[in-house]
Formats: sequence, C-alpha cells, structure tokens
Amino acid sequence: MSTSEIATVLAWHDALNDSDIDTLLALSSDDVEIGDHTGASQGLTTLREWATTSGLTLNPGRMFVHHGVVVVEEQATAEGQTTTGAVAFRVVDDQVTSVFRHESLESAFSATDLSEKDAVS
Repeated sequence: MSTSEIATVLAWHDALNDSDIDTLLALSSDDVEIGDHTGASQGLTTLREWATTSGLTLNPGRMFVHHGVVVVEEQATAEGQTTTGAVAFRVVDDQVTSVFRHESLESAFSATDLSEKDAVS
C-alpha cells in the first residue's frame, strides 16, 4: 500500500469539494483522463470545465489500493441528489492520471482487478 497514492486521492477530493481548482489541477497530470460509463475526455482543460460546472461533491468512504490504482467507494451529491458508487483513480508520481466513475464498487473492482483484499485499514 502506498500512503502517497492515498494522500494524493484524498487531497484531490478535498480540492474538488472545496472548489480549489488550482490545487485540483496541480494534483492531476496534464493528460488526465476523466470518464464514466458514458465516455471519457482528457486534459486539464476538460478537468477544469468539469470541476467548475458539475456541482458535484464526492464524499470518500472505503478505499482500496494496489500498484498505483486507488478505488474509492463514495457518495456523490449533485443538485440535491446523492448516489453511491465508486471511483477508480490511477496515481503516478503523486499525480492523478485517470479518474473513472463506476456505478458500483463491484464494477470498479472488475475494471481494476482490485478486491476487498486490497482494502486500506
């Protein structure tokens, strides 16, 4: 387990939730990929636009980590609606290189080959 990867993902959440766009961008690689089941986009410009217009708050829960991949079970709140899902992050050299939202923890595990055994205690 890498404390650095976990710290990066938690700081990324804090920056997003605090609308601290400069920190969010600094924690992300220039070619960061952002996606979900509907598709994906790439780059800091895309991340900036998404972060400033989504109105999304992500509240992290359980975390799982293995070899640079961090899966976070979380609650997402937007426009007064809260859903539970999971987000898979790839972290390289203390920067988020990809963020992919999954409908469920099981879906994130399937996409990343992580499992309950990779839980952060």
